[in-house]
Amino acid sequence: MDESRYLNRELSWLDFNQRVIELAGDDSLPLLERIRFAAIASSNLDEFFQVRVAALRDQIAAGVDDTTPDGRTALQQLEAIGERVTAFVDTQETLVRNVLLPELSEQGISILRWEDLDDQTKTKMTEFYETRVHPVLTPLVVDPGHPFPYISNLALSVAATVADPATAERRFVRLKIPNVFPRLIEIEGGRFITSEELIAAHLHRLFLGMVVEEWATFRVTRKSDLVLEEDEADDLLQAVELELRRRRFNRPVRLEVHRSVSKEILRLLIRELEIDPRNVTQHSTFLDLTCLAQLSDLDRPDLKFRPWVPVTAGRISAAEENERSLFEVVDDRALLLHHPYESFASSVEAFIAQAADDPAVQTIKMTLYRAGGDSPILRSLIRAAERGVQVAVLVEIKARFDEENNVLWARRLERAGVHVAYGMVGLKTHSKVVLVVRDDGERLRRYCHIGTGNYNSRTARAYEDIGYITSDDAIGDDVVQLFNHFTGFSRNNDYRTLLVAPEGLRPQLIDLIEREMEYGPEGSISMKCNSLADPVLIDALYRASDAGVPVQLLVRGISCIRPGVPGLSENISVRSILGRYLEHSRIYRFEHGGDDGGPLYLIGSPDLMPRNLERRVEVLVPIQHPKHREWLDQVFAFDLSDEVVHWRQGSDGSWTRAGGTGDAQHDLYRWAADRQRPR
Repeated sequence: MDESRYLNRELSWLDFNQRVIELAGDDSLPLLERIRFAAIASSNLDEFFQVRVAALRDQIAAGVDDTTPDGRTALQQLEAIGERVTAFVDTQETLVRNVLLPELSEQGISILRWEDLDDQTKTKMTEFYETRVHPVLTPLVVDPGHPFPYISNLALSVAATVADPATAERRFVRLKIPNVFPRLIEIEGGRFITSEELIAAHLHRLFLGMVVEEWATFRVTRKSDLVLEEDEADDLLQAVELELRRRRFNRPVRLEVHRSVSKEILRLLIRELEIDPRNVTQHSTFLDLTCLAQLSDLDRPDLKFRPWVPVTAGRISAAEENERSLFEVVDDRALLLHHPYESFASSVEAFIAQAADDPAVQTIKMTLYRAGGDSPILRSLIRAAERGVQVAVLVEIKARFDEENNVLWARRLERAGVHVAYGMVGLKTHSKVVLVVRDDGERLRRYCHIGTGNYNSRTARAYEDIGYITSDDAIGDDVVQLFNHFTGFSRNNDYRTLLVAPEGLRPQLIDLIEREMEYGPEGSISMKCNSLADPVLIDALYRASDAGVPVQLLVRGISCIRPGVPGLSENISVRSILGRYLEHSRIYRFEHGGDDGGPLYLIGSPDLMPRNLERRVEVLVPIQHPKHREWLDQVFAFDLSDEVVHWRQGSDGSWTRAGGTGDAQHDLYRWAADRQRPR
């Protein structure tokens, strides 16, 4: 494998997070939105350490010396990550400290230190501390009778040295900051103080008669990916529940400390946590900047994006006016939906709610990857099951960071009489599919929803996704077969219309790429996805470029391809769009991919990564109607316009902000709102 052909996956992800923090520094955006991007960047980095860095450390511990497609060992990747993260943290904290917090102060929003408060305010906050904070604090001393306490993942803590003035005896104390009150405690009128600052100002109340010599905040990040021996598990649900309990005690992979920490306390933390000093990051702002998201919820519309109210698709609006069901609408013609520009509630949620209440509906089946909290969709499924409809749900209980919530929903669905399957051994079910079987009086008709996003009402308001509802018989046959594969025992993977991973998706995509190569410069490949990291597909795209095929890639996050390299990829361009919505849809267009030699459009769940193509059940569905294809073409047109802000990837992997002052998402919203007529 030629290592120069590929970029490193982990470093490409860090490049993505750098683009997020660049948005936080963009003074053309509303201030509280910039604050939100700064918080998102911190949350992203937490997940990166919990999963990716932890996995690399596992490889080193196991003595695995395999190299990545770009030729790096795990140790080499960690060294490069360490340099990048150090630079990123410095950039982020400098931005927050020197730019964002001063600008917030100018707008009457401030995060204050204790010494900044006047006496009257200190008295008020001391009263708050005594009544709301002090009773729930639990200081834990370390001495011969009290071993070093367990430090939970991502918990913020205060480390202090406390001395007895009578005996000069000194002890280390750890104090966890509880999450039963906000991290940023509002004083009044947009003024806040961090919870640790308030607690530290009252440490003398916790250690009566003692002297608090020093204190500093720290935070531990632990490995959080599940490790399951699925082939050995008699009950996958029980295995996941057991692993969730074990996960709390996974080893630390990062220690964050404030720069004020003393050498003595830092040495003690490193020793007791058994952490490599290279995995320690020191910070000049308060730790865990995810708390800044709390400010983005303030009632300050002047400092936020102007709301874009989701529109109801024109054909759905017409149906509501004429008291027609969504089944009747789809019988006329399939529906293409684009969220959150178009309402998720009036389309997907309404589709499942109508199915739950329709006496003609006999069966509802769906896949569930990330359900969210109070889910209208799952409440509809429970209602359907309780009235006797056969409901089957494949709950992916291995969905990262949603395992616990999915287990709870699985138990609740079972109690309501829903047939629940818990994923497939060795695979994650990432596809987004619903099947409704309805007796229309003449025959059983199958209605299918296939999408790019999760059945999650909260993320549907913030993630850009596409959904497709159809009663096409060929698609219905494939979806029935797919669910039989999910819940039964079948190896028949001969789908007529759908492209399904892991068995057939990669070869089919490569066939489509090679078909475009036959047309040379007259061919065309356009792809929109979250990540591109599969070396086999990257090599196929290189071959297409060498054949003269223009390849336009829209990749939000990881991109391991090298675009624009003479003799390798001069016909490949890569750009990234970031904005108020998380670009999440996957659209694949091949100019000559159709059976008739015309264009082929595919939408669905898979990104172009080895895990999606080899270890997940993913689904792509072809989009046939000219009006729907026009919509998808318009998505590409807006996103690929040189008038909109975007980031362009260079052949060395670097990303450069480019374009004019336009906003592709705003252009698409206006276009979607203006087109609310039947289609």
